[in-house]
Amino acid sequence: MRNAILTRKVGMTQVFDQNGLLVPVTVLEAKGGNTVLQIKTKENDGYSAYQLGFEDKKESNASKALIAHCKKANTAPKRCISEVRCKDITLNVGDTVNVDMFEAGQYVDVTGTAIGKGYAGPIKLNNQHRGPMGHGSKYHRGIGSMGSIAPNRVYKGKRMPSHMGAWTRTVQNLSVVEVIADKNLILVKGNVPGPKKGLVFVKASLKKTA
Repeated sequence: MRNAILTRKVGMTQVFDQNGLLVPVTVLEAKGGNTVLQIKTKENDGYSAYQLGFEDKKESNASKALIAHCKKANTAPKRCISEVRCKDITLNVGDTVNVDMFEAGQYVDVTGTAIGKGYAGPIKLNNQHRGPMGHGSKYHRGIGSMGSIAPNRVYKGKRMPSHMGAWTRTVQNLSVVEVIADKNLILVKGNVPGPKKGLVFVKASLKKTA
């Protein structure tokens, strides 16, 4: 079974390892733990997975479908729900998942959503060069050539101004530096995507086990 948990990003700090070396870490908190809302099987759903719910939500702000779905696990409606595909699931509906399923030295894959920065031009978004800034140039931070004139259209993939940020990214093979079980905290080496208080999904690494 692949261990996983939904957390919130608290921020970054630094700790010292056994050799006295400074290690930058990101603090992730799973306050209240996760609740197993559903177990999916290959016979019923076509694939094997378990569903986690994180952070309670007021029933007045939840749909009837969500309320009924969470009641099957004897829990309140959840704000964040995600699935983990794996085989040999040892959990049951209604179980609580905490950070103690991870241990120091283990490698994890961390998924988060980067900060949204709104509409951006080609220089900021795509790292393009600017044009001449003087001598009568009327092209400074423009988009540049749109391609050949022959097709009478712009080819797909042309880098143009658009929305920047808010990308969901996964960083693989990060090392767990420390697990503080009584506070439901995980200290992961390095930085992870997303702002403070952002939702971060931590899963046991697929490519690196030790």
